[in-house]
Amino acid sequence: MNALDRYERRILSAFEAGKLKSVVTSEASLRRYREYARATLTKNKRVNVRLSTQDLSDIQARAVEEGVPYQTLISSVLHKFLTGRFVERPSRLTARSSGRGRQRRTA
Repeated sequence: MNALDRYERRILSAFEAGKLKSVVTSEASLRRYREYARATLTKNKRVNVRLSTQDLSDIQARAVEEGVPYQTLISSVLHKFLTGRFVERPSRLTARSSGRGRQRRTA
């Protein structure tokens, strides 16, 4: 096993001193995580999709916000859309402009 770095030693010390507390997870969160696991374990096909750099960055940021890997988020969104269970919630992140509201200047 590799030597622990300073941060890891602090975590280990806090754990051994009993300073860390278990986080109570809600039933809704447990259901959501079970669905993520189920979706992850039943995948049997690979698909490649080309995305803009900005869209991928936004997806990755939203995945961090949701606490899941970005590929799992993409898969989950597609699955929910196809099964009619997709419900869009506004992101806590700043939404970027789609550019639709801006007028192009013609010189």
